[in-house]
Amino acid sequence: MQLHDLAPAPGSTRDRKRKGRGHGSGLGKTAGRGYNGQKSRAGGAKTNGFEGGQTPLARRLPKLPGFRNINRVEYVPVNVGRLDVVFADGDVVDGEALVAKGVIKKADALVKVLGDGELTKKLTVKVDKVSGSAVAKIEAAGGKVEAPC
Repeated sequence: MQLHDLAPAPGSTRDRKRKGRGHGSGLGKTAGRGYNGQKSRAGGAKTNGFEGGQTPLARRLPKLPGFRNINRVEYVPVNVGRLDVVFADGDVVDGEALVAKGVIKKADALVKVLGDGELTKKLTVKVDKVSGSAVAKIEAAGGKVEAPC
């Protein structure tokens, strides 16, 4: 067998449609476009989503989902159970101490102490915010919560 002997299997290929090449082809004259109307004219086919000149749905909807509050304040959460593991009895818990112990990454980060876990040590907590349940657990263990929170 030579390269020039290769051919597709009989019936596996068809000739392409030659639109607008005479009425004998079956696609002459209007070339399968029908008679009048927007789609029969050159450049008349509109893109997907075209709504007759009305602003399309894709442009009427907002660009991003949801709402982003530009005044949102982000706090780094720290649970009292973590404070109990990391700090010794009588320690002062503030931004610098939390960074020194590796609990948070930056000393100027806003910290909120939350009430998950148990606290058995007397701690003085001086962070930005403390939840109500955390205050109750800190005071029950003999510690106290001071400003700036």
